Amino acid sequence: MKYIVFILFTVMTNAAAQLMLKQGMMSLGPISFDGVNPVVKLLQIVFSPWVFLGLCTFVISMASHLYVLSKVELSFAYPFLSLAYVAVAIVAYLVFHEDLNGWRIAGIAFICVGTILIAQSGRGHRVETASLSSDKIHSETVR
Repeated sequence: MKYIVFILFTVMTNAAAQLMLKQGMMSLGPISFDGVNPVVKLLQIVFSPWVFLGLCTFVISMASHLYVLSKVELSFAYPFLSLAYVAVAIVAYLVFHEDLNGWRIAGIAFICVGTILIAQSGRGHRVETASLSSDKIHSETVR
């Protein structure tokens, strides 16, 4: 559980990236490739301020997730990413006025309960495996 702060940072940066991408795409409007080179259009999208910031935030989120994966089991860390859906759904409701109906609220509740159960499992630290590192392989072949 000592890496939970990093896991939650990954979740929040993932959610923030989604929200920035949505804002960016809303500011650009519907995408149309009529008479426009698709590469040029893609570059316009990628380098629009909100989309670019969202993509950069995704890189930060991924770097954090890689750090987490180096410390804890994947089966412990990965389910926490579903909390990004919870954060996105709530903020999208508040900021973008998106629908948050009973089915979505029930789904959010199930996600939260599942994540709590996984967190309570107490098994988060990485277990060393029986795999050999390249140093061990080299030293064994030299003998």
